[in-house]
Amino acid sequence: MPNMDPKKCPMPVQEPDVRNKNFSEVALGYTLEMAVNEAKRCLNCKNKPCVSGCPVNIDIPAFIGKVAEGDIEGAYGVLSAQSALPAVCGRVCPQETQCEGKCVRGIKTESVGIGRLERFVADWHREHSGEKAAAPASNGHKVAVIGSGPSGLTAAGDLAKMGYKVTIYEALHTPGGVLVYGIPEFRLPKEIVRQEINGLKDLGVDVETNVVIGKTITIDELFDMGNEAVFIGSGAGLPRFMGIPGESLKGVYSANEFLTRINLMKAYKPDSKTPIQHAKNVAVVGGGNVAMDAARCAKRLGAENVYIVYRRSMNELPARKEEVEHAEEEGIIFKTLTNPVEVLGDADGNVCGMKCVEMELGEPDESGRRRPVVKEGSEFTLDVDCMIMSIGTSPNPLIRSTTPGLETNKHGCIITNGDDGLTTRNAVYAGGDAVTGAATVILAMGAGKNAAKAIDEYLKSKNA
Repeated sequence: MPNMDPKKCPMPVQEPDVRNKNFSEVALGYTLEMAVNEAKRCLNCKNKPCVSGCPVNIDIPAFIGKVAEGDIEGAYGVLSAQSALPAVCGRVCPQETQCEGKCVRGIKTESVGIGRLERFVADWHREHSGEKAAAPASNGHKVAVIGSGPSGLTAAGDLAKMGYKVTIYEALHTPGGVLVYGIPEFRLPKEIVRQEINGLKDLGVDVETNVVIGKTITIDELFDMGNEAVFIGSGAGLPRFMGIPGESLKGVYSANEFLTRINLMKAYKPDSKTPIQHAKNVAVVGGGNVAMDAARCAKRLGAENVYIVYRRSMNELPARKEEVEHAEEEGIIFKTLTNPVEVLGDADGNVCGMKCVEMELGEPDESGRRRPVVKEGSEFTLDVDCMIMSIGTSPNPLIRSTTPGLETNKHGCIITNGDDGLTTRNAVYAGGDAVTGAATVILAMGAGKNAAKAIDEYLKSKNA
């Protein structure tokens, strides 16, 4: 019998006043009983609208059906057939605007908790299955993947399953890309990322760290090494700033630097070799998921007041609803319809305040959102000693500048010819944030999957 409860099974979480003082995972996960009960809310629709909302086309009703039967390993088999990173996606994907946004149950009640079930299945498999994936037979061809973030890992995994010898080249000392340097431990434990990457290594994927493409080695040299195709999944790690006075003061961070120090280098630990400022009053400028992550990290570092400073209203916040709710529960203060115009400094060059203006919403801009305009005579000063800029990122120009024939747009994003990810260079493909600018993990994975398929088709035709 289907479970016709109008609400999805609640996710157990740490209490707000406890979790905002630690970096342990906020969501605690479903029990088996909870997962089976939630799975029975799925109506197993024949036309599967939820699948159309999944960038990697997981057969969602099939995996949920397995959970409802109590066959968790069977459910994992369905998931892993399409997704290289189910434990990651179950935690960080914006399901509410993708698969769950298409769920028929969501029309009149709450959608099925697809993301929560995906997380449960992936965690169950990790905890109960000791079986390693077997490396497939080699087809004798080599492909290089640049970047070990979600698009690179997905492309590498799919190509390895097809028999290609794949080597991932990662600029940092630890693989995982944005999954390890950008997303905090309390949302995505790094041990989970490590285990997902180990699963790719079991398939025969090699990972070389501390390799900066364009400096350590070029794309042309990768071809000279016998690679027949290259996939660029290098992300968008170059931070943007507002260009206002005072941005060079001590205590002004990009969200990328702030989160990298905390997530990758564990700057929150007392014995960290890369310590970070423990400020009293912190302003995070921006309203996306990265801004929420930075604000929640600052609170965990002991800040008394952490402000989200965003020039539009709460209704326009681009961050996931769940992340906004968690931030509010943890004591983050939202100063919406507010925009900074100057960072103030003391005699020693440290941040001591932020001059702001109040905003009001005018006519819609090219994005369809109402354009914020300054409210006359509304200037005020916010008392802060740390400012974190989270207003977007763009791709690093190093690969573009060292690869003749590789074209980018005015934002520095690599130009491709469509879903297959082919760039303006023959046999060079790209996907993820390097192409789109900062976006979601699952969209980057979808791009990696499409590119892997296109690379396989290209090499088969070339070598026929």
